[in-house]
Amino acid sequence: MSRSTPRKTRRRKQIPDFPIRIEKLSHEGRGLARWGERILFVDGALPRELATVRVIGKSSRTAEAIAKDILVASTLRAQPECTHASICGGCSLQHLPHHAQLEHKRQTLDELMSREGVPLNKVAYLPTLTGSTLGYRRRARMGVRWVQAKNRLLIGFRERASNFIADIDACPILDPRIGLSLSILEEAIASLSAPDRIPQIEVVAGDDTVAIVVRHLDSLNEGDCEHLSSLGKKTGWHVYVQPKGPESVTRLWPSYGTQFLTYRVGEFGLEYQFAVTDFTQINGAVNRAMIIQAMALLDLQGSERVLDLFCGLGNFTLAAATRCAEVVGVEVSATMVERVLQNARHNSLDNIRAVAFDLTDTVSAQSWAKENYDVMIVDPPRSGAKEVLEDLSLKQIDRILYVSCNPTTLARDARILVDRGYSMTHLGMLDMFPHTAHIESMALFVKRGSRG
Repeated sequence: MSRSTPRKTRRRKQIPDFPIRIEKLSHEGRGLARWGERILFVDGALPRELATVRVIGKSSRTAEAIAKDILVASTLRAQPECTHASICGGCSLQHLPHHAQLEHKRQTLDELMSREGVPLNKVAYLPTLTGSTLGYRRRARMGVRWVQAKNRLLIGFRERASNFIADIDACPILDPRIGLSLSILEEAIASLSAPDRIPQIEVVAGDDTVAIVVRHLDSLNEGDCEHLSSLGKKTGWHVYVQPKGPESVTRLWPSYGTQFLTYRVGEFGLEYQFAVTDFTQINGAVNRAMIIQAMALLDLQGSERVLDLFCGLGNFTLAAATRCAEVVGVEVSATMVERVLQNARHNSLDNIRAVAFDLTDTVSAQSWAKENYDVMIVDPPRSGAKEVLEDLSLKQIDRILYVSCNPTTLARDARILVDRGYSMTHLGMLDMFPHTAHIESMALFVKRGSRG
């Protein structure tokens, strides 16, 4: 009987690098050029530059590429603040000056609003909330890989357009308490019995404490635990281990004391507690400024009832509670609802209620949705708040503050609010992620004919 020969998978031929003139920036901050019948998106290129590019993927209408060499540079091109920017994929816009990054994001936000038909002629633009462009990142997930060819362990972010881990000795974007100590972290992980079975490390920082979460695929032995505990003692970092999913995260060092990290907003006398697995904003300084600006825009007078949708651990809930009669927070996660209530108790606030509910479901039958509110805060994920904004009765709500991490869904949802009788009165950007294409923004909507 004949045995069939396995068919070899044909490797797609690599397109040779070629030069092309960049026309403009995409909304995501990539260079745009027309390449035959396709739109070519070029990572690392700026308008009017002549760049040698390498195509890394294509479809019938678009293609993806990276800039390998800049033959004719834009006058805007800047020297990156990080020496690893050319290889590390952690930041995508370091070649563009910070002021130009902000201007591009502002134009993108306006273009998306105009595309949805949201009037901007009477909108008051808020000053962009900024902080340091370095050392700001308080949360990150870093890859870990043992590289046999180098006989060493690498910890960091992936290279641009690659699955390889960038070989970096420090990250100036990370909180300096850990970003400047990657070599110490690498040495500790390399000393474990099976460093090639550590796929990732998550970094989480509060105002006073830095924590690392070590994901491990094989069980750690006694020696491994001693090495990681020694790392904690040496650096002061709290060390957590994670053998399976997020629910398996447990603290290894120290073995005593509170499990919570904290951040504070002193202007409101608030201290927020959070677990390493909780979502928090990565930029502490801009988050604090964002809360202050939000409360200034809402101008709460003490008598209002506030509805806080997608409230998380209470980032806005607690601040609003110091200025109004009552706040009702709604969040899909029961764990985060408990964190809201815990933070209310921690800050001696007795005018907060919290409800666990999926806001993509129909809300009209929910008891909390039938109550009257004067003010609403909306801080949704990237998918936006379309379902709840279309379904919820807004009859009594005078002002709506919308905080967004996706300008596309903000523009779509702004159109919904305009159609439901609101005017956008204020719009501003939050520089939460310097050197990246992420656009965070804040908009205030006031019901037409109201006192606002």
